[in-house]
Amino acid sequence: MTTFVYQGPKRGFDRAVLLAHGAGTDLDAAALRTVADALADVKVPSLRFNYPYRDTGRGAPDRPPVLLEATRAAVAELARRTKLPTERLVIGGRSMGGRYCSLVAGAEDDPVPVRGLILLGYPLHAAGKPEKVRDDHFRRLTMPVLFVSGTRDSLAAKPELQRSARKVKGTVSWCWLDTADHGFTPLKSSGRTLDDVLATVADASVTWVEQLP
Repeated sequence: MTTFVYQGPKRGFDRAVLLAHGAGTDLDAAALRTVADALADVKVPSLRFNYPYRDTGRGAPDRPPVLLEATRAAVAELARRTKLPTERLVIGGRSMGGRYCSLVAGAEDDPVPVRGLILLGYPLHAAGKPEKVRDDHFRRLTMPVLFVSGTRDSLAAKPELQRSARKVKGTVSWCWLDTADHGFTPLKSSGRTLDDVLATVADASVTWVEQLP
């Protein structure tokens, strides 16, 4: 049984957002809650969910086929709750969750047609494995994509992520978080707190979602 948290209005909207969590967190991750709250403020519904391993209390993520199936099921659940076609949905999330949303949207077989992708801290490679770049499916992304990443992200250096993003067929937008790492924590010398950065993440995400035609 997958845990879902729906937030926002029950009617009067023409778009909705799916937010998937990263490998080490769950649907209550601060970044997801901050974005969901900001979306609710502008009357855009969102749906957060747990991947199966989180609901069963395990620490290690499920195998890729399970994660892909769970992501597809969450997209379908958001479409059911909002009565919107998937073409009106924006999907994405933090790190692993955003990556799996991009994988179902850019699948070779049976891709899920969506309005856009929000990739919060896209993990271009696994920790310590920069040679294995996770961008093969980018060339099949035909929808608008928003990348929100820290300039100190050890899993996606700025030049490498920009290079990979050139494969995306859809319109690519950027929000760079100065001095933030993969977890969005900024350097103390920046004068900013994690809450400050998350507010920027939420503002960039909401503005981008609202501006989608």
